[in-house]
Amino acid sequence: MTHSMTAYASLNGTRDATSWVWEMRGVNARGLDVRLRLPDGFEVLEPLLRAALKQSVSRGNITVSLRIMQGDDAATLAIDEAQLDRVLQALDQVQERAFSMGVTLGQPTAADVLGHRGVVQHGTSSVDTAGVLDALKADVAPLVADFVAMRASEGAVLETIITGQVDQIAADLDKAVVAAAARRPELQKTLTQNLQRVMDDVTDVDANRIAQELALLAVKQDVTEELDRLAAHVTAARAMLADKSAMGRKLDFLAQEFNREANTLCSKAQNKALTAIGLDLKAVIDQMREQIQNVE
Repeated sequence: MTHSMTAYASLNGTRDATSWVWEMRGVNARGLDVRLRLPDGFEVLEPLLRAALKQSVSRGNITVSLRIMQGDDAATLAIDEAQLDRVLQALDQVQERAFSMGVTLGQPTAADVLGHRGVVQHGTSSVDTAGVLDALKADVAPLVADFVAMRASEGAVLETIITGQVDQIAADLDKAVVAAAARRPELQKTLTQNLQRVMDDVTDVDANRIAQELALLAVKQDVTEELDRLAAHVTAARAMLADKSAMGRKLDFLAQEFNREANTLCSKAQNKALTAIGLDLKAVIDQMREQIQNVE
């Protein structure tokens, strides 16, 4: 099954006076990039989250955030006196250093001091931290499962779209085969006319050299190889879409090869109908590649 790298999942939880909200977001990326935004004191959740995501996801830029909220009975403030002393000593040292260099600094306010990290502790005395942490650990598996389920749902839509685009490429390819066959008399006529002009303008003609040049021109205008490769790419794309493993990188490379052959087809066409089909192929291939960018 095709999975998308774009997905979102959220989960709410409550224990006593503590509530929380999980959010997990994913977008496309070349590899797996997990970014965690966890509150202070909950860093122990990081290895658990990374392990769960690594086991379930192979590619994507994934951001996980956790927001903790305390109820009124837990909304007490406590001062960490040791941290407060360290901050005050540091401020005093800065003031003395500035004075010795002739620099006058404004006096910090109490709010400035309280704003330093670690000086104020929020409701630590009434919160069952161990219980909350156990509940948060239990949230990881269902959160990741919801996230992966949305990736699968989005991937199913992507697979339908890309499959339709591959089918359109195959249909255009059938038209190209017909157009290539129909242009042969026109190419032969052009080659004959060019040969006649050469024969009229040159008295001493090397028949072998002319035969070589005509063969070279015929090869340069032949699109059989490009059409065969495009047909092979269609078969490969369908096989990749049916594969249950992550195929995003391989599909992206294949889309580049699709585009390369379509470009060569247009450059060799020298025929209005075949050129038009080649341009249609390029348009569908470009659209397909945009969708493939989101495939895991």
